[in-house]
Parts: sequence; C-alpha cells; structure tokens
Amino acid sequence: MNDISQAIPYLGKRNPKAALLVLVVIALASPVVAAMFGNTWVRILNFAMLYILLAIGLNLVVGFAGLLDLGYIAFYAVGAYTWAFLASPHFGLHLPFWIVLPLGAGFAALAGIALGFPTLRLRGDYLAIVTLGFGEIVRIFMNNLTHPVNITNGPQGIDQIDGMSLFGIDLNRGLQITEGFQIKSLFLYYYVFLAFVVLAVILVKRIQVSRIGRAWAAIRDDELAAKAIGINTRNLKLLAFAMGATFGGVSGGLFGAFQGFVSPESFTLMESIAILTMIVFGGMGNLAGVIVGALALSFLPEVLRYIALPVQMAIFGKVFLDPEVLRMLLLSLAMILMMLLKPEGLVPAQARYSKADLLGDKEIAQ
Repeated sequence: MNDISQAIPYLGKRNPKAALLVLVVIALASPVVAAMFGNTWVRILNFAMLYILLAIGLNLVVGFAGLLDLGYIAFYAVGAYTWAFLASPHFGLHLPFWIVLPLGAGFAALAGIALGFPTLRLRGDYLAIVTLGFGEIVRIFMNNLTHPVNITNGPQGIDQIDGMSLFGIDLNRGLQITEGFQIKSLFLYYYVFLAFVVLAVILVKRIQVSRIGRAWAAIRDDELAAKAIGINTRNLKLLAFAMGATFGGVSGGLFGAFQGFVSPESFTLMESIAILTMIVFGGMGNLAGVIVGALALSFLPEVLRYIALPVQMAIFGKVFLDPEVLRMLLLSLAMILMMLLKPEGLVPAQARYSKADLLGDKEIAQ
C-alpha cells in the first residue's frame, strides 16, 4: 500500500505511514464532505468507486499483461445483467447478493476466457479491433434478446432490481441508528464500494509481485522472450482476461444493485474508452495511478458541467455543448495532453516486481 500513499505530494515520500493515515481519513470522510454540496456529489463519489474497480480490472489486462482491450465494458454488462436476472421481478427471482455477485463475477470470467481464446495470437491494433467488436456484440445482444422469449427486455432495460442487503441491513433503506439519526443509503453504498476497492487493491498488489505478475510483465515487454524462458503465454493471457473480467463482473453487479435499473445504453463503447483513458491518464501499470486517474476523470466532468453550463447561459443565453459532449471533450483532451506532456501518466509505474517491494527499507538492509 506504500506506493499508493506515496502518490500524495511531499508527505508521501517523507512519511508514507502518515500519508497512508491521511488517505484513510480522506476516504472515510469524503461522503460527509460531499454531502455538504448535495447528495448528487455523494452519488458521483459512489460511481467513482465503481470506476476505480473497473480501472483496476482493466489495468490487469492492459497495464500488467500488455493486452489492449477496448471491449472491457462488456464484462461490466455481464455482471449487471446477472444481478438484474437473479434479483428482480423480471424472472421472479430474488436471490441474496452472496449468491448473485459471485455468479456475476464467474459469468464475466467465462466471458473473458471466451474472448481470450480466439485472440491468443493477436496483439496491438488487431487485438483492440477484436475486443471492440466483442464489446459491441454484447451490447447489441442485450438490446435485441426480446424474441421469441423476452430475456433482456431490450432497450427498455430491467428495473425494480433488488438492492444489497448485508447482515440484515437493506442498504436501499438506510440504517436507523437512533430516532433522530439515520445513515442514508448513499453513504452505506459508498462504504461498501470502498471496502470492495480496498480488497481489490490488496489482491492486485499481491498478484503484481507474485510469479504470475512477473510473468505478465515479461509477456508485456517481450512475448517471444517470455516464451523462450518457458512462460506459458497462452494460459497466462487467458488468466489475465479472466481476472480482469472478474473485476468488471463484480463492479457490474454492484452497479445493478445501486442503480436499481440496467439497460444497454449504460454499456457503450465510450464507457470502455473512458475507463482506458483513466488508466492512461493516471499511470498504466500502477495501482496508485489507476486510482488517481479514475477519481480525476470521474469528478472533473461533473465539475465542468456545473461551471460550463452556467457560463454558456450567461454569455450566449443558451447551451451549445451539453454535458455528455463536454465529458467526451475532456477525455479527449486528457489523452492528448498526457501523450504529449507525460506519456507515463500522472503517477508513473515503477518497473519493480520483486517481493522486496513488500518489505520496508530496514528489513531490506538487514
């Protein structure tokens, strides 16, 4: 976790433990601060946590294994629709989350393997084109699986999806502590999403310094050399696709529970590009960079929305650029500026994959 705390300017390098404590305080207090500006910002913060999960999963594929995936949002869709099928009135099923969420993650992993098998010999632009097509195929399937049996409800989507229920607490209803104090649903979902992000960071950090992570790095740097030293590139590529897809499936399930509604319009190509932009902007192959990029590009468009729309109305008397266009413009500018000014991202990755990274300086010296 030290590399994440070191992303904090000044304090991160001088006192990583204090920086980590600051991160914990910020993470726990963020929804309280956001609520001062309205519940909308707490909701944005919740979606930022989901984007972090998605970015961590895509970073496994793109940043660690070097496999360019432009259809990653398809796994997000698989997880969301799995929750919608098994926890809504659509099929009359209302299974608990500890069954639905692992199933969504498992189905997403199978979809990742299904994508990986035909693309084992592809790299670069060719792989990007195939994965892009896969993402669009999944979205089109979700949009058209209505005849002869209505499976996905087409473009109308599926609503009335069950929320999460943990230890007898329905997150959609909030938590009543006393007669005058209640923890709102948005806050409960935020802390649940934050817990999943922390677990994902710990898991991925351990994978990165394991033999699997070092093998992925070898494949990313030179696949032919990796084969020459005995690395099973086929299996490790499939593992990268499957593990990355698993994170997408989990995030999709959480999205379905939080949103209460899923439709194919939530899983377009632009969402895949947005997640990839977060990784490139923050620092490909680096967990701290991925988190910084996901947070920055989740909040900046919303800030721009609140600034740019009133400015347009004040100057021109009407809105020329709607919020979605502004979001795409910001993502495009972020990609261009990072490629020109800092190609390694805001928080560059350190090319170290040894177990010594897990030890403190004193232990290494001994």
